[in-house]
Amino acid sequence: MTISRCLSEDGIGNDSSSEAIVIESGETLLDHPLWVGMLCPRSDVSDSAAVVAVDLISNQRLALKLDHVYTEYSAQYLVDNARPKKRGTDLTVKGCLEFALKKGIPKAEDWTHLGSLSKPPSSYKPALVLMKGQATEAKNVEEAYDLLEDQPVGAKLHVFSPQIDHQQDRIYCGGSGEDSCYVGLRDGIIVGVEKIQGKSIATVKLWYKKEFRFVKVAMSMMFSRSCTSDPSRSIKPTILLVDFCIPRFSIN
Repeated sequence: MTISRCLSEDGIGNDSSSEAIVIESGETLLDHPLWVGMLCPRSDVSDSAAVVAVDLISNQRLALKLDHVYTEYSAQYLVDNARPKKRGTDLTVKGCLEFALKKGIPKAEDWTHLGSLSKPPSSYKPALVLMKGQATEAKNVEEAYDLLEDQPVGAKLHVFSPQIDHQQDRIYCGGSGEDSCYVGLRDGIIVGVEKIQGKSIATVKLWYKKEFRFVKVAMSMMFSRSCTSDPSRSIKPTILLVDFCIPRFSIN
């Protein structure tokens, strides 16, 4: 029995054929270490959501003059404290925003850095910056455009390799060709939209391979994906950017 997947360079797998899992005689699929890696949540997923959430918070607080200078808040604090209690559930940008707006969040300097394996002692209570507001979602791209009039918008981008790595000044249109490998959804921030040759092109600040990079994305480009071996992994026709959300602060 053989099951295949494709590993992206940032370490999160998907189900394209590149690396094979071979099940030996007497071994069950769930026992295989590579398959366990596919089922278990990767820390990168929660790290990504937390990084994007705090960047949205920092930029909007500066824009509203709630902070006098750009203030970096702790993504690692969200990873340590905002993770859903349900086992196997990763953080989302919306979940991080909801936690920070409800319970507060320390500045980055008052907590361990992102990816740190050590935690402060349980007796340590950082100074929390309390915030008022709510996480607001856009139901569709038209509502996302409306939100963009006031502030950058969090979103997820369907990522294909190697196309995402060869952008430079090109416009990202998803995958094409036999060498295209679907990596999955990655968190980012839409910082603006412009018209290029009559087409809406978004500038996205994408968290990818543990750093931010700017990518120009074709907003109207659609794709679908069929996975006959596991229909639950199939993707119905969709645009490249999905899951839009923002922190909406109350300043009164």
